[in-house]
Amino acid sequence: MSPTLPQDTPTVVPSDSLPPHGLFIVIEGIDGTGKSTQAKRLGEWFVSQGREVMLSREPTDGPWGKRLRESAATGRLSPADELQYFLNDRRQHVEETIAPALAAGKVVILDRYYFSTMAYQGARGFDPTEIRRLNEEFAPVPDLLLILDLDVDTAHQRIGVRGDATNEFEKRESLERCREIFLSLKDEPFARVIDSNGSLDEVSERIRQIVGPV
Repeated sequence: MSPTLPQDTPTVVPSDSLPPHGLFIVIEGIDGTGKSTQAKRLGEWFVSQGREVMLSREPTDGPWGKRLRESAATGRLSPADELQYFLNDRRQHVEETIAPALAAGKVVILDRYYFSTMAYQGARGFDPTEIRRLNEEFAPVPDLLLILDLDVDTAHQRIGVRGDATNEFEKRESLERCREIFLSLKDEPFARVIDSNGSLDEVSERIRQIVGPV
């Protein structure tokens, strides 16, 4: 039986009520695809173009995000609690950080967003479509979703190279399902899939070729 989705997810900032904003870019992909590095590089590139950038990540460093990060090392929360923590963390992130930055005309670049919740909590048995619906009640849809794609074997090699222990989030079966969910988004008009094989510079150039005309 699939876990039960939360029923009480109050709206904080409806996406259709956000004021005119800057540029909202989300970078997603399974562990090992280089999201954090490429998010930082993209932010630096926008700064070099004279844009004001707000670079952030999820889970955040707020109270809900900290509990989620701690759980990755001390033992995962129940599926329902974990999903609720992600929703709580994201609502606070949208209200206090993302929406104000977009309203100020900044380029907002996120390392993970609700698409990761769709993927990772989807791998735990939740319906990714329903997770998306719950999030989009309050979380703005990005202008551009960059999905860094890499086969799971290569991703595991990269995780090993950087010295991380393979934890519950990074088990092969889970990552295969997560990758499948990410790739299911490829036909969305705001989504682009980027091959993250190759050097950091090669992947950065692929990203800039997509972002440049935005």
